[in-house]
Amino acid sequence: MRHFIGYSTPLLKRSGILLATLAVAHCGGSTSSTSPTPTPATSVSVSLGATTIAAGSTAQGTVTLGAAAPAGGATVALTSGNAGVATVPASMTIAGGATSGAFTIAGVAPGSTTITASMNGSSSQSPALTVTARATLASVTVASPTVVGGDTVFGTVTLSGAAPTGGAVVTLSGSDPLTVPASVTIVAGATSATFSAFTRTVGGTIPSTITASYAGASVSVVVSVVAPTTATASFGVTGPTESESCPLTNGGNTINCTFNGSTSTAPGRIVAWDWTYGVAKTFSQTTTGPVLAMPAVDCSLIPPPPLPAAPADQWFTMTVTLKVHDDLGNVSPVTTDRIVRLFPQGVCGF
Repeated sequence: MRHFIGYSTPLLKRSGILLATLAVAHCGGSTSSTSPTPTPATSVSVSLGATTIAAGSTAQGTVTLGAAAPAGGATVALTSGNAGVATVPASMTIAGGATSGAFTIAGVAPGSTTITASMNGSSSQSPALTVTARATLASVTVASPTVVGGDTVFGTVTLSGAAPTGGAVVTLSGSDPLTVPASVTIVAGATSATFSAFTRTVGGTIPSTITASYAGASVSVVVSVVAPTTATASFGVTGPTESESCPLTNGGNTINCTFNGSTSTAPGRIVAWDWTYGVAKTFSQTTTGPVLAMPAVDCSLIPPPPLPAAPADQWFTMTVTLKVHDDLGNVSPVTTDRIVRLFPQGVCGF
């Protein structure tokens, strides 16, 4: 005889509910696993350090984020609206924790463009950038078209526009009897720079040309170097270690110094240089050349001991003068140097 195990209807209902619940729970578990929520795009903006630059020069741009860049940094894409006018790198990285970074814009040719920065779906466009024509050499001028031989004349080189980043190096040349530096630099953003041109003494009028060259272009100016119309004495004093400082040597019989009057000028050829030098007593000497080395003196040159209470380095102040004569009978006014320091150096009782 077969035996059947019977189930009551309530039990079957409860089992069905349980199975349905388990099935729902299982399905719900498979669909409830969530992926990370995407990080919203970070806002980005771009600004320019300058809105006008010259072709061949550069400017700085800045990208700013709405929040700090993540630990690994943030890469921002960059584009120029017109690469024929200005170029930018394809991208830049803002360091982790920073909110901004700089990039370089290079001017290519005259025109206008904008720079766009993009990251994570956010983008920003800069103000308009204008690129002007590359600056060219416009002129070279001098303060005076005529200069007395032996004197200095100042010149100026000028560009058609602002010098590019790094400056504009203008090469210079000058013809005898004028000498100029090999080059002069016009600093970035400036349009001109000055330089000094030196001349030698001449017996008549000699034209000299100064030529300036930059970026394949050259300009020139003529300067007339002329003979002086009056005699002028000019000199310098140098000691063994520095200018305007002379020790007494040789037991007080010489000054270890050199007087150099080679910068003196006159209409004719200078034939005599009249020197004087002294402290308590003045000595005189005439030379047929412009240089007087180791002038002769004796101990009467300076006061007897002791040294004056001041200055602290204990020297005497010596006065030196020069007057020149040329072969045409011209005589210069006296030129005086009153700041030469004379050190006794342990002689003449000191």
